[in-house]
Amino acid sequence: MKVNLAYGQGHLAIELPAERTTVINPSHTAGLADERAAVLAALNQPIGCKPLREWIRPGDRVCIGFTDITRATPNERLIPWLLEHLAHVPRENITLLNSLGTHRPNTKEELEKLLTPAVVRDYRVLNHEPENPAALVPFGTTRDGTPALINRHLAAADVRIITGFIEPHFFAGFSGGPKGIMPGLAGLETVMSNHGEKNIGDPKSTFGVTAGNPIWEEMREIALRVGPSFLLNVTLNEDKRITGVFAGDLIAAHQTGFEFVRQAAMQRVKSPFEVVVTTNSGYPLDQNLYQGVKGMSAGARVLQPGGTLILACECREGVPARSPLDLLLRSAGSPEEILALLATPGFVRPEQWQAQIQALIQRRARVLLYSTLPDEIVRTAHLEPCHDIAAAVRQELAARGPDARVAVLPQGPLTIPYLA
Repeated sequence: MKVNLAYGQGHLAIELPAERTTVINPSHTAGLADERAAVLAALNQPIGCKPLREWIRPGDRVCIGFTDITRATPNERLIPWLLEHLAHVPRENITLLNSLGTHRPNTKEELEKLLTPAVVRDYRVLNHEPENPAALVPFGTTRDGTPALINRHLAAADVRIITGFIEPHFFAGFSGGPKGIMPGLAGLETVMSNHGEKNIGDPKSTFGVTAGNPIWEEMREIALRVGPSFLLNVTLNEDKRITGVFAGDLIAAHQTGFEFVRQAAMQRVKSPFEVVVTTNSGYPLDQNLYQGVKGMSAGARVLQPGGTLILACECREGVPARSPLDLLLRSAGSPEEILALLATPGFVRPEQWQAQIQALIQRRARVLLYSTLPDEIVRTAHLEPCHDIAAAVRQELAARGPDARVAVLPQGPLTIPYLA
């Protein structure tokens, strides 16, 4: 049987034995017939609060948080429609703030691609600065006593609007909602505290779990300290079409949205598989290996201990090279050494959570990577290069006997399989 894997800006076709292959996709949800009308209606009839226009008084400063180049949010549609809805607000009173968390700042060209050239030309558009003390203000501390730092432009605004999209998240339960503030607009040390070794290792820090999830619960607490924020989140199908619009109270609207996502994304399977093939949902999520751990995590949920996981992740931007993740992976000789380093008191590194989750998966599975990365870079990241997914699957099935089976997640972490 032919299976098309989401890969880069297209698909990767592989041929697998039909009688031994289970394809796991999210339940299909049709795109909205009129996306713009749905967004404007949601702004006028929000969940759990008054309509957006009623939040804004003459002279108010408005700050709009938007997701960065690594996210699939249809900003190029969503943000112009939102600004159209806010046409009565003077443009000089509006700041658009790139909620990049600890990711690199986006270039002007990337911002124009994200928001349209007209928006970048006509409005104040800023990248968040997670490592600049002058760009951050404190809102108490995290649970371990680290300062909870948030972008000063967001904090100073009279009206805060947080945009984004909702999908299952590999350690925060779901994306969207308070994540647009924390970690999206938080200081680096705050994010590192929240994403620390203990929290990442908590069994409730996983896909689809918010209640009792220490990471998500602290995100919510810190986001609410900043003050009321209006949420505009959307959900997407595999064609990146908007399937739902969830606007209103930061927490209530997000909960309505993630329950909608749960119904489509969470897919029940009867038993684990010896081999799992997964992706990172294609571009933009698979543009580097840092993001690729999400696809690994989704596939590992239904992989037998000792099984083989194969990830298709284009990685057009590399690991990226010389990033904190790259340096951490190079500093250890094996996944077990990474886990030992991260368990050392006082050892903290940016982006360590990606390396920790990868190492935890490798503790129980063999992991292969199909990508554009050179083999030596893949091996430096403690992964095995794969140049032919179909051949690798056939080899694994043959070695594991006639009853061995393979599961395929063509959309990667847009599908969250779970065992019955």
